[in-house]
Amino acid sequence: MTTDYYEMLGVERDASQTDIKKAFRKMAHKYHPAKHQGDKKAEEKFKELNGAYEVLKDPNKRAHYDRFGTDGPPGGPGGPGGHGDSGFGGDFQDLFGDVFSDFFGGRQRRPGPEPGNDLRYNLDISFDEAVFGAGKDIKIPKTDRCGTCAGSGAKTGTSPESCKRCGGSGQERFQQGFMNMARTCRGCRGTGAVIATPCSTCAGAGVVQSSSTLSINIPAGIDSGSRLRVAGEGEPGPRGGPNGDLYVFLTVDPHPIFKREDNDIICEVPISFPQASLGAEIEVPTIEGNVKVKIPAGTQPGKVMRLRGKGIVSLRSNRRGDQLVYIRVETPSKLNKRQRELLEEFAHISNDDIFPNKKGFFDKVKEIFE
Repeated sequence: MTTDYYEMLGVERDASQTDIKKAFRKMAHKYHPAKHQGDKKAEEKFKELNGAYEVLKDPNKRAHYDRFGTDGPPGGPGGPGGHGDSGFGGDFQDLFGDVFSDFFGGRQRRPGPEPGNDLRYNLDISFDEAVFGAGKDIKIPKTDRCGTCAGSGAKTGTSPESCKRCGGSGQERFQQGFMNMARTCRGCRGTGAVIATPCSTCAGAGVVQSSSTLSINIPAGIDSGSRLRVAGEGEPGPRGGPNGDLYVFLTVDPHPIFKREDNDIICEVPISFPQASLGAEIEVPTIEGNVKVKIPAGTQPGKVMRLRGKGIVSLRSNRRGDQLVYIRVETPSKLNKRQRELLEEFAHISNDDIFPNKKGFFDKVKEIFE
């Protein structure tokens, strides 16, 4: 195994202090004893990495090592394996406080109240409810803080006791090789307290299964995929912590004749061949009832007519979208004898001049192929 400190950390001899620190963090994470329990080679490697870093992080020790190596005169930097004068002192804990908090047990703190979990509720609403808004009552299955013990989990007149296994810290400390380690206490599961006499209602859980009916307001103009937040209607927090929130996710049911495009409404309206040819006044449905619309003579299939302000109110402003009416000219499919005769006569006396789209198309064809 190499005794070159730079090679050990995988850096060049002119590496900066920042590069050396980064390299040490990476290598130490790889060989940390907590990840290789019982592996003597990994433990020894970790010791050597720490010794190398203790030398190279200090400018004076690094200069001495660069000049004399590990076999220099007395007062030198020492070496991996504990021959230096710093061992695991210095800024070792500061360096690994964020990376190895689980290995070392983190900073000591007594567990306290924590916020409860958020809840999700999926709600289907109609097209009209999304357009105009609505009030809805929903029933939410949830857990609530036990009323008998006020969420403590302990029988009335008693209280949780400090865990004897961990002394109320929530962590058990133990020796792993040369390291002092910590893990979540198995006696209290990290809470620092145990319930000697549990509540008969919740069996010590501090919560009970329940449901609640809530009235929520659906704002006008909302669309599928939107969510509404109802503060404080989630699960109660552990150890008396505040409730989480409820999030209502909305899905808007499709409408039989309307479609939505942002804040505009799309509606396809069929008209007859005579109405398209001669012009007409027709009734068009909108979200607020029918309105009369004039169809100009000679209207072609696919024409779009815009009804200003007949769309959906924007959630971010009072502006309303429009309704776009797509005209679909319907070809008659069943003709009686007289109707057929009239259409045949019409076709006989017609020429391309009355069909501008047809005439324009075949004029282009002629230009291309002649």
